[in-house]
Amino acid sequence: MSETTQDGAVATSAPPSPDDGLTPAQLAVKYGLSVSGARPGLMDYIRQLWGRRHFIIAFSQAKLTAQYSQAKLGQLWQVATPLLNALVYYLVFGILLDSKRGIEHDVFVPFLVTGVFVFTFTQSSVMAGVRAISGNLGLVRALHFPRASLPISFALQQLQQLLFSMIVLLIIVVAFGSYPSLSWLLILPALALQFVFNIGLALIMARLGSKTPDLAQLMPFVMRTWMYASGVMFSIPIMLADKDVPPWVTDALQWNPAAVYMDLIRFALIDGYGRGNLPPHVWPVALGWAIVLGAVGFVYFWKAEERYGRG
Repeated sequence: MSETTQDGAVATSAPPSPDDGLTPAQLAVKYGLSVSGARPGLMDYIRQLWGRRHFIIAFSQAKLTAQYSQAKLGQLWQVATPLLNALVYYLVFGILLDSKRGIEHDVFVPFLVTGVFVFTFTQSSVMAGVRAISGNLGLVRALHFPRASLPISFALQQLQQLLFSMIVLLIIVVAFGSYPSLSWLLILPALALQFVFNIGLALIMARLGSKTPDLAQLMPFVMRTWMYASGVMFSIPIMLADKDVPPWVTDALQWNPAAVYMDLIRFALIDGYGRGNLPPHVWPVALGWAIVLGAVGFVYFWKAEERYGRG
C-alpha cells in the first residue's frame, strides 16, 4: 500500500500482518512457544526425571566420594561416625541412665547400633534435602533439569552410605549371637520402604529450604527431638510400661515412621528381638508411610518447580 504526502513524495506502509489482533498467549500457541522454565505436567516431569536417572546416580556417587576426600581416613568415616555415635549413646544411655532395662545385654548392643544407623539414614537425608536447592543454586541456575533430581540424589547418597555401615552392623550382630537366617532378607523391603519415605521427606524439606535457608539451622534440633521420641536408645513399650501415660501415646510413638523402620530392621537382624516388640500391623504402616510421604513429597516439590533458583 502507498499514499502521497504533501510534498509529493510517495510513502509506503507495510501490509497488515496475519498476527495482528492476536494475544501473546495465542501467538505462543500458533508458533509452538512455551515459557522458559515453566513447570511441566506431572507425567512429563516423571518422564524427564527418569531420563536423568544416570545423572542422579553419578551425582550421588560423586558427592559420596567427595564427602570425606579431605580426611586422612577417607571413606572409613562413613562407618566410624555412626559407630562412634552408638558408642557415646551406649555409655550415656545404656550404662549411666540404664535405658537398656528389660533388654538383655546381647540384644541391647545390636539394638542400639541398629537404631543409630537406621535413624542416621533418615536424619542425613532430611538434612541434605534442606540444602539440596539452596546449596546448589549455581547448578540450578546454570542447567535445565528436573530439580527433584537433587534431593533424590542426596537421599540415594545416604542410602549408599548406610549400605557401607550395614557391613559393620552385620559383624556386630553376629558377634552378639544373632546369626544369618532367612529373616535377614526382610532388611531389603524395610530399607526400600524407608528409602521411599526418606525421598518424600527430602523433597518436602528441599522446597521449604529453598525459600527459608535458616531452616538448616533449626532442623538439627527437630531431628534430635525426633530421635529421642523414636526409641533409638531404648524400647518404647518397656520404657513407658511403668509411666502414667495413655495407651495411645505409646501407640503413636511406636507408629512414628522412624520407629517403625528401626523396629523392622531390628526384628530382621536380632534373634532376641521378637515379634512381640513390634506394633500391630507394622508392615502396612511402613508401606503406608512410604506411599503417603513419597507421593505427597513429590507432588509438593513439583508444584514449585518453576520457582527454584529464582529471586
